[in-house]
Amino acid sequence: MELKKIHKLFLDCSVVSTDTRSIHENALFFALKGPNFNGNTYASQALESGANYAVIDEVMQPMHDRFILVDNVLKTLQDLARFHRDYLGLPIVALTGSNGKTTTKELINASLQQHFKTIATIGNLNNHIGVPLTLLSMTTKTEVGIVEMGANHLKEIALLCDIAKPNVGYITNFGKAHLEGFGSEQGVMVAKSELYDYLKANKGVVILNADDAKQEMQLGEYSNIFSFSESKKTSVNIKLSASQPFLKVALDDTAIKTHLVGVYNFHNIAAALAIGSYFKVPFQQQKWGVEAYVPSNNRSQIIQQNSNEILLDAYNANPSSMEAAMDNFKGTQNPIKLAILGDMFELGATTAKEHLAVVNRAIGTQGCNFCFIGSHFFDQKIDHPKLLFFKTYKQLQLHFEKITISNTSILIKGSRGMALERILKVI
Repeated sequence: MELKKIHKLFLDCSVVSTDTRSIHENALFFALKGPNFNGNTYASQALESGANYAVIDEVMQPMHDRFILVDNVLKTLQDLARFHRDYLGLPIVALTGSNGKTTTKELINASLQQHFKTIATIGNLNNHIGVPLTLLSMTTKTEVGIVEMGANHLKEIALLCDIAKPNVGYITNFGKAHLEGFGSEQGVMVAKSELYDYLKANKGVVILNADDAKQEMQLGEYSNIFSFSESKKTSVNIKLSASQPFLKVALDDTAIKTHLVGVYNFHNIAAALAIGSYFKVPFQQQKWGVEAYVPSNNRSQIIQQNSNEILLDAYNANPSSMEAAMDNFKGTQNPIKLAILGDMFELGATTAKEHLAVVNRAIGTQGCNFCFIGSHFFDQKIDHPKLLFFKTYKQLQLHFEKITISNTSILIKGSRGMALERILKVI
């Protein structure tokens, strides 16, 4: 069936679904395949559960008249999202980067939705499936779309840009993330800059942190830029006015008090305010939105538990974000500090080197004790009075079940696979 006809059927449906376990009435079901599953085998079940149509790429027996047979379900999902994006014709803001993507995306949405009807990526559904699903959730009532783009290999951002066709783009930073796929930090810069490549080729607007020399270097002579800085002459000036206990910033003398901690979050806030300014959202409305945003889902969450103050930042970790979190944490006013740090994944050949660097940084951090958890950190075990190493989560859990922690500032950070939020139940 040609794409235009599939889009017409899509418009008659209420939602797109890829999982029969959460199917909705009046859904358009896409029978995606993976290494361990084949959605085609669930197509009939999807219709029985309320889906209007099921897009399949294998001939089923029996064939239902509400099956839509295509050559490749995933490609059809992506092509339909691209077609729908053109059909809507609305401005799309895209962002990528090594650290802070999801927090920045939420802040951009908080800023823009005070003035526009927005749709933003849900959670971190930012890959070759998540981006199409985000675009297909937009309607004719949507005024601005905000699309987060993630990648761990070259050409992935280029593919996502080809689908989403962003008009405005922002890269949070270049750091040591997904080194296993990118090969090096230089590889990270090349991969993330695929967003810049698309915007340059299509005369899109780059939102630039002018205080980041790496970003300026990647842009070269490109001039369609809306920039922000603390002190340089740029499109808008945004200053950090306080960092403890929560960040406070000033946008053109408008003071904004946030619920975010860590200086590393300053540029995330600044980017959101710059994008709001680019779209001419009144400062007061931006202030309301950003001040109302409260971090969740294990990202920079402040939790008061008994007499302890916990900074839960356990959604993900890489060498760059771990360094930033440690640097911020050592400035905590409480004299009693404990950092619980978990393994960092997808670092490839640099795994041992990067974990050892974190351990050495911990040794040089005054006034803080450390608990390291995971086989990568355990392999770098050093005998030091303020460092403890646990190979498994169970060992860490047993340790905390035997002791009492009180009146302590606690940092919890590790890669998603470590699921360190579990330790909240025992500390």
